[in-house]
Amino acid sequence: QVQVVESGGGLVQAGGSLRLSCTASGLTFDNYAMGWFRQAPGKEREGVSCISWSGYYTSYTDVVKGRFTISRDNAKNTLYLQMNSLKPEDTAMYYCAADRDTSGTCGFSETRYPYWGQGTQVTVSS
Repeated sequence: QVQVVESGGGLVQAGGSLRLSCTASGLTFDNYAMGWFRQAPGKEREGVSCISWSGYYTSYTDVVKGRFTISRDNAKNTLYLQMNSLKPEDTAMYYCAADRDTSGTCGFSETRYPYWGQGTQVTVSS
């Protein structure tokens, strides 16, 4: 049984930092590209960042480029999202998802991702 579990969310002031973690079990982690998505109240879920199975390819949505860094440790079956210079508009539920893709790339189409976590809340106060 595949399980995806996020952690690391919380309340932080604008300009602060948080590091999200995501642990996946029940799958061969290095056969999966991974993605971070977020959903703010009243808005659709959007892709934030993704990383290929190897970690060599990454992608970011424009509004987080230069502030967020995605990484993974395949030995620990863990995905990370380092979030710096946080803004109130980053407030959302953050979700981790797994995409069985060994092509060496990743993307933000949600239909690629069969496995999702329950989410971790990030709240940035102004």
